[in-house]
Amino acid sequence: MKIAIGCDHAGFEYKEAIKAALTAQGHTVSDFGTHSTESMDYPDTSHPVANAVEGKESELGILICGSANGVAMTANKHQGIRAAICWENELSKLARTHNDANIVCLPARFISLELAQQIVETFLHTPFEGGRHANRVNKISC
Repeated sequence: MKIAIGCDHAGFEYKEAIKAALTAQGHTVSDFGTHSTESMDYPDTSHPVANAVEGKESELGILICGSANGVAMTANKHQGIRAAICWENELSKLARTHNDANIVCLPARFISLELAQQIVETFLHTPFEGGRHANRVNKISC
């Protein structure tokens, strides 16, 4: 699977670990930064991840920041993006099955790396249910 990933300084360590795990599993991961723990502005990585998913260059995306709020708000400005903040595994499953989310947003300051990796695995391997949910998802864009 082709996956786009990005983070701000607070999510750098999680991004690196998640990217390594996904690459080891055979996924193609496009890393849009950041590339250190030096303070930076999260939109600078969120927009490129959203563009890659929206443009179908990547199938799904992962964004990580301290709270996940900033990256989610930024990504959701894109018409073709449904970015979901997930801090529990069940939320990741529901974001995919009910909302057809295409970017998972992780709050690095509030969850463990182990949980973040579980959330990503669930997100990547859970299909959209469609059906009654498709009608709702089709009403999201403005």
